[in-house]
Amino acid sequence: MRIGLFFGSFNPIHIGHLALANYMVNYTDMQEVWLVVSPHNPLKKKSQLLNQNDRLHLVNLALDFHPSIKASNFEFDLPQPSYTINTLVRLKEKYPQHEFSLIMGQDNLTSFNKWKNYDEILKRNHIYVYPRPNCGPSEFDEHPNIHITEAPVMDISSTFIRNAIKEKKDVRFFTHPKVWDEIDTMNFYKK
Repeated sequence: MRIGLFFGSFNPIHIGHLALANYMVNYTDMQEVWLVVSPHNPLKKKSQLLNQNDRLHLVNLALDFHPSIKASNFEFDLPQPSYTINTLVRLKEKYPQHEFSLIMGQDNLTSFNKWKNYDEILKRNHIYVYPRPNCGPSEFDEHPNIHITEAPVMDISSTFIRNAIKEKKDVRFFTHPKVWDEIDTMNFYKK
């Protein structure tokens, strides 16, 4: 099976994440997309993250048992911070029958050379890139394992949602209704 790995903090998951995952399942050769909740992205401050199990719960609520898009806690038991190269090695050990590709935003591709063992990742995996606002070309665009997609540009971020919630703004339509209800009920991101 061809699986797309969409890594993220999902802090919180929003409609942009869902639309992009849906696009990848429908417009590429991926049969499934796994939303891999990262306990700690080495390029982000951990103190700003909601608990990993709460974030995973919100992702599961957002997916509402979608047949081709699944939540994954695979990185929860791996050493932190989470490095993509380590996760890929472990995934291939555990699921040798699957072919894994990465899904990343164009903004990440421009800084891809800062990733641990980025050259190994690029050599062994296909990477599907979705456009991001105000991002130009990168040095990797012409690589045979890079696939620039025509996914819709999603100018929405989890940071925007967290800040809006702190400011007591109603941003319910930026998330799945069940996610919004859970955020509101549990008072997530209000402090």
